[in-house]
Formats: sequence, C-alpha cells, structure tokens
Amino acid sequence: MKPRLVLACLTTTAVIARAREAFDSIILPGPGDMTVAEVTEAARSHEAEAIVFTNTLPLTAAAIAGLPDSVRAGATISVGYDHIDVEAARSRGIVVTNTPGVLDDCTADHAMMLLLAAARRGLEYDRIMRRGWRYRIGQGDLLGVRVSGKRVGILGMGRIGQAFARRARGFDMTVLYHSRTRLPPEQELGALYFPDFRDMLPACDFLSIHAPGGAATERIIDARALSLLPGGAVLVNVARGSLIDEDALFEALQSKKLFAAGLDVFRSEPDYDLRFAALDNVVLSPHVGSASRETRDAMGFRALDNVAAVLAGGAALDPLWRD
Repeated sequence: MKPRLVLACLTTTAVIARAREAFDSIILPGPGDMTVAEVTEAARSHEAEAIVFTNTLPLTAAAIAGLPDSVRAGATISVGYDHIDVEAARSRGIVVTNTPGVLDDCTADHAMMLLLAAARRGLEYDRIMRRGWRYRIGQGDLLGVRVSGKRVGILGMGRIGQAFARRARGFDMTVLYHSRTRLPPEQELGALYFPDFRDMLPACDFLSIHAPGGAATERIIDARALSLLPGGAVLVNVARGSLIDEDALFEALQSKKLFAAGLDVFRSEPDYDLRFAALDNVVLSPHVGSASRETRDAMGFRALDNVAAVLAGGAALDPLWRD
C-alpha cells in the first residue's frame, strides 16, 4: 500500500502528479489552501501519515494536538518555519521538515528585481507608459537613485542572503552584513560583518532583509532602526513581514526619509496594509519570491522527498529538529 498523504496547499501540476503517483493522497480540492480544521478532518478521515503544506497553515501547538495519531511527518514547502511549533511537533513525535537550498537563487533574483525597480522608479515609469505617455519628461524629472557602486546592507546572511550578495557584487556594490553567526572568511568574499545590526545601518544606501521570522527578529526594523539609515535609502524585504514595524515603515516612506521600498512580504497576508498601495515609492509583490516554475517544482519535490524518507523509516533530509 502507498503511504497516505494530505496535500494541503496549492502547488504545481508536476508536484500534484508526483503526489498522486507515489502516495495515496488527498489533494486540495478548493481555490485556496486548507485551513487547520480542514487538514485535521482530512487527516482523520484518510488516516494520513503525513501532511504537506506551506506557510499559510499555522501549525500551532493546538493544531498539532488535534492531529490524529496516524500523522508521523509534516513537510512545509518553504524555507521559513515560523508558522510551525517545532517543539510541539517534537513532543508528539511528528518529524517536521522544510525546503532549504532549492529556492535561494530564485528568491535572491526577486530581491534584486525589487531593489532595482524601487531605486529606479519602475512602478512610476510603467504607469506612465500604460497611460499613454505623450508628454515631455525633463532631465530633472522622475529621477531614481543609482544602484551600481553603492553600499548594501544585508540582514541575515544565510543561503538566500549569500545568493543576494553575489548579485549585488555584480553591480559593484559594497556588501555589509549582520547575521546571528559570522561567516567564515572564505564565504564572506570581502563582505564587512557588523556584530551589532544597528551599527551597520548608517552605512547602508540599501538594506535587504533575509533574516528568519520569529521572536528574535520581531519588528527588528522599527522606527529607531529606520532613523539610523541614511536619508534616501532603499529597503527591500523578501523574508517575513514580521520583521518590520509597518507603521514606522509607512511613515518613513511617506515622509521621504526612505527613497523607496520593495516589499514581497507583509505582517498580514493576504490582507496586507493597503496604505502601501497608495504610495508611489513602493514596489509591491504578493509573497512570490520563489515563484518560478522550476523552483516551485523543486520545493514541492523536496517536501515529498522528506515525507517519503520519514515514512520509509529513514531520516528526513531537512529535519527541523534532531534527536
């Protein structure tokens, strides 16, 4: 018999096909990801051994307690796992996994796209063209800020942060960074490390956020942090919306303390703060940093690989806890 699986999130046709081939699967039937109640009911009725989901499912201690005893594995199709109570899963003996490594380049590409579009006023240029243009733009009008040769600070120098740093170097940018752990010299590639995050901010023409969510980084970008950035800096966030105090960010953008921002993540998703949509100096995207066909396939396959390994009695490829 095939192992029993609940595929609780929207994913690619290739991932769905593999889930059907390799598992006895309940596949998401509706237009949106399953809720906790729907996942719990599906797992009970199907006697599921594993759940594959993404960050739209808050796998809290209460949610984990409600799962049937048949569930032995949970795989999130994401790198971040702040939506999972890892200790509660461990207490229940449920192996939980994520998908690191396979989305680094795609997410770093998206961060660079947002940085360039924000700095060079891509939203406004596109809007002018779609309205028909038909008027002269003077030499002093609609000026962006130069990217090449500037200083970029990176908050969070994990895999995605390092991939972004490689792209920044392609624009001859000076790379500064803060991370929980300093990289070994051979991985820094000349990047300047700041043990204190706030000490880095005054030197940042650009700030790109790649740190994980969670209590340690909750609202780390607050009014004080924003005040330390040079006037006219550009901020990019493709990590988690929880890292930013959105009231403080809105004020910094509205007052033009910041020149612009590129935002892919928000404190409330999908019901994000619509005040940002009214600002011309913000480029917005709906949490799609990893959204290429190749990467989303790779993420889903990696989640299924993790589930298959655990249900076969082996070790998970990407466990969030180890004995």
